[in-house]
Amino acid sequence: MILPELSQEWKTGLSLAWSGYIAVLSVWIVMQKRAPVSTMSWILSLALLPFAGFIVYYFLGPQRLRKQRVKRLRSRAKAHTQPELARLRDAAQNAPPALQQMARLGTAACGLPVSSATGVELLSGGARTFDAIFEAVRAARDHIHLEYYIFEPDRIGTALRDLLVERAGQGVAVRLLLDALGSKRIGRKFMAPLLAAGVQVALFHDTRIGRRLRPVTNYRTHRKIVVCDGRVGFTGGVNITDEEDKRTRPDAYHDVHLRIEGSAVRWLQTTFLEDWAYATGEDLRNMDPLMDAMLPQVEAGNIPVQIVTSGPDNALEPIHRMHVEAIHSASERAWLTTPYFVPGEPALMALTSAALRGVDVRLLVPRRSDSAIVSAAARSYFDELIAAGVKVWEYKARMLHSKTLVVDDHCAMIGTANFDNRSFRLNFEVSAVVYGPELARPLAAQFETDLHSSGAVRAHRPQSFWRRLGDAIARLLSPLL
Repeated sequence: MILPELSQEWKTGLSLAWSGYIAVLSVWIVMQKRAPVSTMSWILSLALLPFAGFIVYYFLGPQRLRKQRVKRLRSRAKAHTQPELARLRDAAQNAPPALQQMARLGTAACGLPVSSATGVELLSGGARTFDAIFEAVRAARDHIHLEYYIFEPDRIGTALRDLLVERAGQGVAVRLLLDALGSKRIGRKFMAPLLAAGVQVALFHDTRIGRRLRPVTNYRTHRKIVVCDGRVGFTGGVNITDEEDKRTRPDAYHDVHLRIEGSAVRWLQTTFLEDWAYATGEDLRNMDPLMDAMLPQVEAGNIPVQIVTSGPDNALEPIHRMHVEAIHSASERAWLTTPYFVPGEPALMALTSAALRGVDVRLLVPRRSDSAIVSAAARSYFDELIAAGVKVWEYKARMLHSKTLVVDDHCAMIGTANFDNRSFRLNFEVSAVVYGPELARPLAAQFETDLHSSGAVRAHRPQSFWRRLGDAIARLLSPLL
């Protein structure tokens, strides 16, 4: 079939319409005031999708997002910690200046101060993590709070659901906050026993058009938080899914988690309650009679811990800044584990600069992640990292899902954030920064254990032209990943 040739008037009209579309779309994107590379990537990408690009950007593009901090809640949490904070300030005088600066940075960027823990425990693997969480849930007497990106209605998800139903039936208050996209397989039938038992369940950023005209497909809560009685807390990379449990699946993800006991848990609690208030619209003043139980007075510990949160409601990118600052502070080693490695310029510069000044910088990533394009983008950075002296390993055994950083013997970070743009800017994330050797040493030992299942990436490794081309194209898309 031969299409009729358009008249000059039609050609002129279409050209003007396309030019107007590009102009409107460009102004809209530019006014978001995002990073220049990301802004240009969006404009150039959507310019190739006449008119359809408008719809793509409307539903998938960056959005302005406001999520108010609950100031009264934070003030109450700080009031409970005044003696502890005073003691920590005194102890900080003996800490290295770099650590003092890191702590101040974390507080200024996200508003959460350094606190303390009576104990921190590194949990390697989903099986060990689930056992520890189930034990804490069984021991809870007042309340259980859970926030997850992925909660699957599979074996482990059903077991945890049934345990929550049992605890709710025994008078324990249970609140469960799930990301609507990450936990999309959770349906009414699965939730029915929870609701019947009195468990409060809420969804974070429902992706369906309903309460809002524009559904939020980005800006997920990627946080994994469990708080029991305000005294024991968990965070890290492990979601509630059989994909994290080697007892069920031999190919389960390799991951780590952190158990915290002590007053630092109140900042995990504060983070959960702020997310709960945002997702449900509930006025936390209605919970005032419950706050003494949710934010209990607990014994100050000897382990300094700082909970750091970030998300699209905070343009300062606190977790990103803390990673960069920690790497800059390294004098002996900086060992980074991440499933998704798509660094921005500040993070890439920090890693290569540390290596160039003689720090033992190591990067551990999966040989194959669950995203081919992210794996390709990560590979595109290997040559310049290796040229600067960074040692790069690929984990071969299974999918590596750990998100950790060890700096010397004095700082360790573990949390939910990947080392990429999406975690640092688009998702709600949480990390625990532990100052001192209590976590740094076991995390370093775990890193060295993981290297036994990894292969070193060589500088002059054989790569086909098409592989190198694919990696380079994926890198061009990295601002959008």
